[in-house]
Amino acid sequence: MIVLDTTVLVYAVGTEHRFREPCRRLIAAIRNGDVTATTTIEAIQEFAHVRARRRSRDDAAALASSYIDLLSPLLIVEEADLREGLRVFAASDQLGSFDAVLVAASAAVGADAIVSADAAFASAASTTHIVPDEDGVAKLLRPGPDAGTSD
Repeated sequence: MIVLDTTVLVYAVGTEHRFREPCRRLIAAIRNGDVTATTTIEAIQEFAHVRARRRSRDDAAALASSYIDLLSPLLIVEEADLREGLRVFAASDQLGSFDAVLVAASAAVGADAIVSADAAFASAASTTHIVPDEDGVAKLLRPGPDAGTSD
């Protein structure tokens, strides 16, 4: 199972960008059941906030709702994840607090990887970071133990 950061959600429905098409392929693979993925309530909330800055609130809410359906069951951040995330945040000069908590929650459930355009995730030792570019998404879609399809 992989965990998607907000960046993947944004790029998949965004305007032209080098990550747009790979993110769309990843979302399609999740929809088809080829990749097992989730995210957090907080990531979807952040997506809605970012999307509403450029589009209508109705559009942002509808897309956010579709991500809830696609990525459920959602990864629930527990108090222990928050505490561990804050420890990671304090020890890192690269990860933001939101990202550090996502790392902690992902590690707690044994996620195979976090997929994000944010390079700071590469500094997290407790999880594998995959960039949602052509190569990164191809790796996730390739059959095998590193394909993001384990449960």
